[in-house]
Amino acid sequence: MRILLVGYGKMGKTIEKIAKDRGNEIAGIIDVDNFSDLENMKKEDADVAIEFTQPDAAFKNISTCLSKGIPVVSGTTGWLEKKSEIEMICLQNKTAFFYASNYSIGVNLFFKLNQILAGMMNRHLQYNVAMSETHHTEKKDAPSGTAITLAEGIIANLERKNNWKLEHDQQNEDDIPIQPFRKKDVPGTHTIEYNSEVDSISIQHVAHSRQGFAEGAVQAAEWLVGKEGIFGMDDLLKF
Repeated sequence: MRILLVGYGKMGKTIEKIAKDRGNEIAGIIDVDNFSDLENMKKEDADVAIEFTQPDAAFKNISTCLSKGIPVVSGTTGWLEKKSEIEMICLQNKTAFFYASNYSIGVNLFFKLNQILAGMMNRHLQYNVAMSETHHTEKKDAPSGTAITLAEGIIANLERKNNWKLEHDQQNEDDIPIQPFRKKDVPGTHTIEYNSEVDSISIQHVAHSRQGFAEGAVQAAEWLVGKEGIFGMDDLLKF
């Protein structure tokens, strides 16, 4: 399989190594200095693109690939207000788009655990929920896309919560506060905590490296080739 790498930061370099180790070919590398190369790409040049860039670049990167008929696996967060436009471009060009806020298998199991726990807490009104997330200092968006997905999982299953807000913003009773931290060389830590006057219950996922994210993205790319439509991790993992 020929993979076009769009974004060549630490994640892009990790994806490159894993893709090659799995027997795939790197069809090209697009970074901030050579975006014009992406505009010159043709459908025949790559089987799939894996896009990990920055929020302000994601829409153009993804839409350019899809408009050429190149399927895209994207893990960039912080741009999802335009996701419906991307999906429309994908369908119009009869290609495929795979998006996840986090490609780690462990994180996606954590997503499910979070949803189950939130549903269990519906009857226990004495517990209030709060979240925190910690990432490397190079991460531009806050809260993380993974934290937002976790918050959405709580909102869908815990009837007394309807929204999430950053901790320093004004809170209502139906808001989930999210506290973001940025520390050097932290791949990602997410904590959900339910607190009452008598005790606390918490669940946490700690990433030890970027490898889990990169492996999941490459697996998604291998799975996506030959498909048409909009997909996510539930489709890949068949939850």
